[in-house]
Amino acid sequence: MGIFSAIFGHNKPVAPEREKFFSIIGAAFELQGNSDFRLREKAGLVMNPAESQYFDNLNSELHNLLSVSERSTGTRFEIADDDYGTRWAVLDDQDFEDLVTTVHMIAETVADHGYGNRLLASVFAVEFSRRDAYIIYNYKSGNFYPFATAGNHERDNALELRLGEALKAMNVPVERRLEN
Repeated sequence: MGIFSAIFGHNKPVAPEREKFFSIIGAAFELQGNSDFRLREKAGLVMNPAESQYFDNLNSELHNLLSVSERSTGTRFEIADDDYGTRWAVLDDQDFEDLVTTVHMIAETVADHGYGNRLLASVFAVEFSRRDAYIIYNYKSGNFYPFATAGNHERDNALELRLGEALKAMNVPVERRLEN
C-alpha cells in the first residue's frame, strides 16, 4: 500500500471481475420468485467525466454504440449530466439481463479508452417489500450494496440490511460496511 493510499484510503477501482458483476442476473431472477422482490425496468451507469477529448466525444460514441444495442436488444437509453457534475447513461428495458449486459458494455467501452477510474457505479432499480430500492455496483470496491430511501434525504437502513442479506444468500458480493 502506498503512502497516498494509506492517507486517503483505497480510491483506485479494483480489477473488473465479470463473474462478480454478472452474479446479479442469477440472483435477481431467483429473488423475483420471492413476492417481496420485483425487478424494475431501469438501470444506469454513473461516471465522473474528465477534461479530455474522449469525454468531449463520449456522448456521440455512446450514442452510436447504444443505438446499435437498442436495435438488437430494445434497450432504450438517455445520456445526461446531473447537478453534481457526473454523467449518466440511463437505460430502460423490460429484460433485466439486457440491462446488465448493456451497462457492462458501456463500462467496458469507457475502461477500454483508459478511463476505468472515472466509473463510479452501476445502479439497478428494484422493488423490495413494496418499496423502491436500488442495487448499486461500486466500481471502486467491486461490490454491490443495497440502497433505499426513507424519504426526506434519509436512508432506510433496515430495508437495506434485509435486501443485502437476500443478495448475499444468492452469492452476490455485497459490501459489508453499511456506511459505504
